[in-house]
Amino acid sequence: MANLNTKAKEQNTYDAIVIGSGISGGWAAKELCEKGLKTLVLERGRDVKHPDYPTAMDEYWDLPHRDKVPKAEMDKHYQKQGRSGYTINQSTKHWFVKDDEHPYSETKRFDWMRGYHVGGRSLIWGRHCYRWSEMDFQANALDGYGIPWPIGYKDLEPWYDYVETFVGIAGMKEGLAQCPDGKFLPPMPMNVVEKDFRKKVAQNFNGRVVTIGRVAHLTQAHNGRGKCQNRNRCMRGCPYGAYFSSNAATLPAAAATGNLTMRPQSIVHEIIYNKETKKASGVRITDTISKEVKEFFAKIIFCNASCLGTTQILMNSKSERFPDGLGNDSGALGHYLMDHHFRYGARADVEGFEDKYYKGRRPTSCYVPRFRNIDKNSKRKDYLRGYGYQGGASRGSWQRKISEYSYGADMKAEAMTPANWKMGLMGFGETLPYFENKVTLDEKNRDKWGLPTLNMDAEFKENEMAMKKDMMVAAAEMMEAAGYKNVETYDSKSWPGLGIHEMGTARMGNNPKESILNKYNQVHAVKNVFVTDGACMTSSACQNPSITYMALTARACDHAVSELKKQNL
Repeated sequence: MANLNTKAKEQNTYDAIVIGSGISGGWAAKELCEKGLKTLVLERGRDVKHPDYPTAMDEYWDLPHRDKVPKAEMDKHYQKQGRSGYTINQSTKHWFVKDDEHPYSETKRFDWMRGYHVGGRSLIWGRHCYRWSEMDFQANALDGYGIPWPIGYKDLEPWYDYVETFVGIAGMKEGLAQCPDGKFLPPMPMNVVEKDFRKKVAQNFNGRVVTIGRVAHLTQAHNGRGKCQNRNRCMRGCPYGAYFSSNAATLPAAAATGNLTMRPQSIVHEIIYNKETKKASGVRITDTISKEVKEFFAKIIFCNASCLGTTQILMNSKSERFPDGLGNDSGALGHYLMDHHFRYGARADVEGFEDKYYKGRRPTSCYVPRFRNIDKNSKRKDYLRGYGYQGGASRGSWQRKISEYSYGADMKAEAMTPANWKMGLMGFGETLPYFENKVTLDEKNRDKWGLPTLNMDAEFKENEMAMKKDMMVAAAEMMEAAGYKNVETYDSKSWPGLGIHEMGTARMGNNPKESILNKYNQVHAVKNVFVTDGACMTSSACQNPSITYMALTARACDHAVSELKKQNL
């Protein structure tokens, strides 16, 4: 029996284990495999292989209910996933969990949008990619909210270069310190009204810039992937590989090495801690098909199950040494939960460009980088940190006539005439790291696998509310200065989770008494466990965070393999 057990353990032993296959997990797989490590990737959901995306080529009229999901189905399965208003359609619902099958509880409202499958949310992300600046890494230390970051921009700059070169980021260089330039492919074009807005904002507001969104969309063939077709059906999955996803880019690169083992349908319960070696020895999973509990072993473990997924695993990894969760000597695990607050801004009508239109369905917006609290001239007294805007200009189509009472030649002529131009901006704001914004294990409410679920207890506070007001006012001011008409502000309400940028809960820091991870994303007390998804973040900045996760992951993998070769892990 001992020999059989030894043989079984050898068969289940790898150099590295990666938990999760989304944006950061795909990068961990690629980097570790390319550095020669036999790597097991564990994904709790089903397998999805590029380019097999079931609705990618369907027209709206081919979809049931014209792509809408019936209310009865929404009420039964998607009570929380449907809160966004855009995630759950017939063409996209297969990328999101059913809430009745994957429950969580809320002390305060938290809109947790999730997809359990190979590739995770890399198949449905917004694809905006903005580097953090030195100002973002210094913010906590300067204003006292949160703890100082253990790294700065210079530590991450070469890794931004590295990942952007592989991913393919379309964008314009603007020379802004608060939004550093990167390694860009040619930008997607701005339309005539957006160019007008860019010009007038520059004329009226010193230092403010309107640029095209920097996005992980290929504007030319790159690394074996095809360029964007301007279909704007990205959330269905891109069969051309034109936007970056684990399925189209990092996982194929990992598989090409011969070092990758993919294991979908594998829910990780916990990381196994060896008190003798003071290291993690492996992980324990449930196979969702066979229902068997299995163990896998490795020298290093990367946690990339998403911010809250990783935190759930760490919390559930209890032992005599770590009764409150793996590596949780500081008590910080689960705390300082952040997400961007958004859905506030302004809109306006634009006159004078009735003879102009645009071609295609561009899958990105414009971007206005942060311009508040970046120097003494932009300092605000009512709130800390800052925000950026996403938005743009467009014209309505023939669809506006559907509800109108008209017929005959007049209707046809009207339907052939584009509607008026409109301009809109929506702010994305930084949320401060608050200890009381947290997630905890709910031992009483367990899922169908018998595992504790999560309870969410987080909210936007006074600083975010003051920033929200300024987001609306400043957007309106820019449109009024541009001469646009019928300017109006809006507040579409926002709750944590809805930005789908969950961060914090296992933060980096120099002091083990205040943080979970060190400057290389290692768990302070368990050096062979790394966390490089959103859980590692010490603050949130206002930029979309995914490109930073990628850079942190590549950097941590480089360090892990170096330490492994030195026999330090």
